[in-house]
Amino acid sequence: MTDDDVTRISAEITARPPVHGIRLVGVDGPSGSGKSHLAGRLAERLGAPVLPIDDFVSWDNFAGWWPRFEEQVLTPLLAGKDAVYQARDWTDWYGSSLGDWKTQPWAPTVILEGVTCTRRETVGRLAYAIFVDAPAPVRLARGLARDVDFPGREELWRRWMAEEAEFFTRDGTRERADTVLDTGSA
Repeated sequence: MTDDDVTRISAEITARPPVHGIRLVGVDGPSGSGKSHLAGRLAERLGAPVLPIDDFVSWDNFAGWWPRFEEQVLTPLLAGKDAVYQARDWTDWYGSSLGDWKTQPWAPTVILEGVTCTRRETVGRLAYAIFVDAPAPVRLARGLARDVDFPGREELWRRWMAEEAEFFTRDGTRERADTVLDTGSA
């Protein structure tokens, strides 16, 4: 992704009307595609906080965390309130334990960053949806390079990538995105 991509997307986001008084921006796509990097650059450009989906997801619960996200994050933010949520405890890397409570203060723009954050249930509630992608071998290499301290990580990553592919196809996530970025050469 280039500076021009970030500039263009930022301008498109600010041109969108808020939904229920807030611009929720979803940065979605498969793991290892560059979502966090893009979200950080957009946050800096827009002066917006990033709410990571990693605070909800776990290796053993690919998509079933959504009801908690809906209740603790989306509903309050769309009502003009702070989001108070219990974050995933990543000291339990292989499980799905919950840890500390966090507060995401309401802001005029909030970036949601992570896998499946622009799923079908968000239609009509996000101001802007981005799908970040890269070829599977690139994403796997990025993930394995990042998660070096965890035995069994390649098996987890391969299983996770299969779940992602199935979910995104069934959900039509990429096709609904306002913009799609390929970071395979980055």
